[in-house]
Parts: sequence; C-alpha cells; structure tokens
Amino acid sequence: MNKNDFAKTPPMGWNSYDYYNVEVTEEEVKANARVMSEKLLSSGWEYIVVDIEWYAKDGGTRKKEYQYIPFGDNALDEYGRFIPAPNRFPSSENGVGFKALADYIHGIGLKFGIHIMRGIPRAAAHLNTPIFGTKYTAQDAADMYSICGWNPDMYGVKDNEAGQAYYDSIFQMYADWGVDFIKCDDICTSWIYDGIPIEFSGWHEIKMIHKAIMKTGRPIVLSLSPGPAKLEKSALYADNANMWRITDDFWDKWEAILEMFYRCERWQTFVKPGCFPDCDMLTLGMLGKGFGNEWHTNLTEDEQRTMLTLWCMFRSPLMLGCELTKLDDFTLNLITDKTLLACLKEGRRGRQLYRDDKKVIWINEPLDEHVKDTNIYIGIFNLCDDACSIEVDLSECDCTLTKIICEKVNAHGAKILTF
Repeated sequence: MNKNDFAKTPPMGWNSYDYYNVEVTEEEVKANARVMSEKLLSSGWEYIVVDIEWYAKDGGTRKKEYQYIPFGDNALDEYGRFIPAPNRFPSSENGVGFKALADYIHGIGLKFGIHIMRGIPRAAAHLNTPIFGTKYTAQDAADMYSICGWNPDMYGVKDNEAGQAYYDSIFQMYADWGVDFIKCDDICTSWIYDGIPIEFSGWHEIKMIHKAIMKTGRPIVLSLSPGPAKLEKSALYADNANMWRITDDFWDKWEAILEMFYRCERWQTFVKPGCFPDCDMLTLGMLGKGFGNEWHTNLTEDEQRTMLTLWCMFRSPLMLGCELTKLDDFTLNLITDKTLLACLKEGRRGRQLYRDDKKVIWINEPLDEHVKDTNIYIGIFNLCDDACSIEVDLSECDCTLTKIICEKVNAHGAKILTF
C-alpha cells in the first residue's frame, strides 16, 4: 500500500467548518451529503468531512466567550479516545462511533472524513486512561509541555512506544468506522512554537500518524492543517501526507486571494500525485451560521471565479465550505465547470508563467502525450480594480505560446483559454 495512491488527483469535497463551526449535527451532514450525491458527484466531488469538535456535547453553547470551551463536555471512551457526541450524532450511541454515518455516506456513493487535533485528549491524561490493547496509559503517551495555542483539548504525543500505540489505536478505530479522510490540525505548523526546538513542535507526530494509517491497511487520505506550511518541511509533508495547508484559515476577502498567488508560486513545483499543497476551503455561497452571523460570501462573482480558477490551475485540493442545501445557480454552475475541473485530472501540471502587480498568467498542461486530455489551459487573471485587456509576451517563458492577448477581463476577474 502506497499513500500516494490514496489521492492521485486533488481531493474534492465539502467540509462543515465554514458554515457550522463546532455545531454541525448528523442530520445536517446527511443533508449536505445528499446534495453532493445528487448534484456534484458526477463532477468529481466526493468527500464529506465533519470538522472540529464533533465530540463536543456542548459545542457552540458559549460562543460569546469561547469558540472551543476549556474543559468542555466532551465524549470520551474508556481508552481516552474522543467519540462522537451522541446528542449531535445519535447514530453513534452504544459504541458505534461514526460507523453508521460513514455507512450512510458510502451508501450514496460518497466518502467520509473527519477532523482531529494533533495529540491525545487532556482529559485522557488527567484520568490516566489505558491505551487500548497495551500495557500503557495516557500519561505514558502525553507530552504535557506540547500544547496548541488556540484549542484547549489536547496535549501533544511523545515520540515513544506509548505515543505510537495511542495513534495506532485511534486510527484503527477510525478505519473500523469507515473513515476515508482525516484532516489533522495543529500539526502542519504551530505558531506557539515558532523558534523553539523541533522536539516541541509536534512535527514528529506527522510520521507517527502516517505509520498508524499504514498499519490499518485502509487508504485514508491525510490532510495537514493549519498553515502556512514551511517550505523547509516539504519533504516531511510529502513523505507522510497527501495534503498540507499553505495558508492560515482562508476567508472571503479579495486580499486573501491576492496573497494566494504568491503562495501558489512558491509551492507550484511540489504538486504531485498523492502530494498536494492545499489552498484551503473555497469560500463560496452561504457561510457562517455557526459563527452567529450567516452571510453570503463577500467575494464578487468575478472574485469567486478567480479563486476557483487559481485553485484548479495550481491543482489544489477543493473543499467547499458553504451550505450545500442553499446552493444558488451561480455557485452550482461554477463548481461544476468542466474546463476548470479538467485541470485537476491525472497526468497534468500547473505553473505560473508571468506575474506582476496587475496581471498573472498560469498554464495547466499535460505532462506527456499519453494523457487523455491533451488540451493546454491558460489562466488569465486581472488583479486590477477595473476591467482591462491583457497582453503578455511569453517568448522568454518555457511555453509553446509566444504571446497572450485577451480582450476585456473583468476587474478581479479570470478567463481560461484552451489550446
């Protein structure tokens, strides 16, 4: 089993965070899954991911004070492993965990994913629970000096036999549930430890998690968060994970899209089958209900098209953050655009040809003549606040094209030319 075979093309799916925050329920997950199955699966969208604190029985009940409640009412099994909160996920009762929900998702043709935090629950360490199937306890595995700067739920895990045994136990549990995708947080980078020696950073846990996944024998895609990922750690990410975030949480601001052009340029040579630098979730459609203020994306239609065009040209994973039951026609048409999604197919690569303060040119091309889709796609981006025509001399670029001329590209807009 090779982890690069788990995701030969960029994973495409939906994640609950941008709309539900920590409050999503089983019925809401199923409702979004049904929309994906009916309207998006045929275009390649397939993952349904339950994001952070699915184990919190009291998630969102004190949102004016905390996003993540310290010493909250979290569901924990006898072996110190978080399990779904039964008041939010009723099918998890009687030790079933997420198996029933995963079976439902699989039954409508989709794949199922969950979010986890790096480490072991602090509650497990305080209770000193046994680690399943071993002589070890949680205190043997927990590194109480390794914490997350923004979430109070976990301690890091020591790089020892007890720590590996803990990771082995939770990933076998996830595999038994039928999990296909894991988004692991506080592990790609961790701002609280910047500048402190690597033994405190938690990066060794990336290797431990990869090892635990491989032991299960189940092809579980591993996504690392948050970013920005560190270029000097690129080999660590690529050897052990399928996706890694190259930005902090991305939200619906034009300035954030502008920054992503710089990040994509830095990471473009690292995109390979099974290894995808991740631009984060697509802030389209309806967002924010769980944050107390539901809103429609602040991005204009042109900015939304620019965002998705860059993600596709670069070949980032695509994760929708919106409420799928409220999809409008524009969003539906955009995320099923055949030309854009063709850029994600196997055997292709994307790279930047030109960038200045006003315009950017990307190319997405086949790697060789054996690729089914031999089209060359050129992405033309107007960074200006006004519509304009774009002309770029490519004679000095490694490209079969010598010049690009495109009449009237809208402000903050994008166009794709096919050759």
